[in-house]
Amino acid sequence: MSIWRLLPPYDDGETARVFHSLDAVFALRGEQVSHDPQSETIRVNIGGTVYYVKRYRRAGKNPLRRWLLRPRVQAEWENLIMFASWGIACPPVAAYGLERRAGLFMRGALITREQAGAVDLARLACEGDPRLRDRAWLAAVIPQVAQIARTIHEHGFTHNDLKWRNLLVDSTPALYLIDCPGAERWPGPFLRYRIVKDLACLDKVAKYQLSRAWRLRFFLAYTGRLRLNANDKRMIRRILRFFEGRE
Repeated sequence: MSIWRLLPPYDDGETARVFHSLDAVFALRGEQVSHDPQSETIRVNIGGTVYYVKRYRRAGKNPLRRWLLRPRVQAEWENLIMFASWGIACPPVAAYGLERRAGLFMRGALITREQAGAVDLARLACEGDPRLRDRAWLAAVIPQVAQIARTIHEHGFTHNDLKWRNLLVDSTPALYLIDCPGAERWPGPFLRYRIVKDLACLDKVAKYQLSRAWRLRFFLAYTGRLRLNANDKRMIRRILRFFEGRE
């Protein structure tokens, strides 16, 4: 069984010709962006527009994903489309699909359009970008990060890899969320633990790049409150302790 879908407006013209099938997508050559045992990502240019082609040859680290669980490629396209429906800015999905044989996952792919001029926040931190010390820029970006995290968590989901490298910012500055195959819904106490993990992942870099005042502004924007209450203070302590002894 093979599933392959091109989404409008990418289902017409040159993109439809290049991305017309899963076989065609796996035959594509382009600039390699990343590679690991599960997947690889290449960058291709079609008619002046850049696309990221993520190709999976394994369903995921858990062997059950090959048979019973949702493969990571399917989780990633479903999460991107779902997050966009919640109002979270994500790279536009151009095409997606997978192939199974006798119920066994064989391969799959996801294609997204590049956000022109966007760079991930981790790169800004690594390069010591002056925008991270610009008050006006921070005042525009930090509430967007908070709103993304809050929206995901209010729906009972967590990203599970909510790191600076998975947040892109363009010159506007507008923020975009990427790389979310691990995002999933969690019940009760599991959700609370995972929310703390998401926020701790963000703070893992923020504590070296931002002042305590800016980090507090982020948390207040996330909670939607002007002042911390007792529960907020307990949660902040949990966030600060989350990676103790693991860095």
